[in-house]
Amino acid sequence: MEPGSYYHIYNRGNNQEVIFREDGNYRFFLQRYKKYLSSSVTTYAYCLMSNHFHFLDRINDEPQLQQVSSGKLTCVEKAFRDFFISYAKSFNKRYGRTGSLF
Repeated sequence: MEPGSYYHIYNRGNNQEVIFREDGNYRFFLQRYKKYLSSSVTTYAYCLMSNHFHFLDRINDEPQLQQVSSGKLTCVEKAFRDFFISYAKSFNKRYGRTGSLF
């Protein structure tokens, strides 16, 4: 992901599984999104549906986003990874499930 570039970020539940079961899930998802990504991206639009979501994001121009973190991920890629993992773990715990959500 390159600073200054725009991206359509989307994902869906495995096998079209529901990833938002109740209203609180949508709020929690956006709170996690803000926590992990608000300093890395500017969001222009988003759509959350029961089994998938879409974001239109611009990667911020901040110099630290160009640095590579551990492994081969950029800081913003790591932020997205951590965001997805955080939501999936919370969702799994809440609904007594295991395995990947997305």
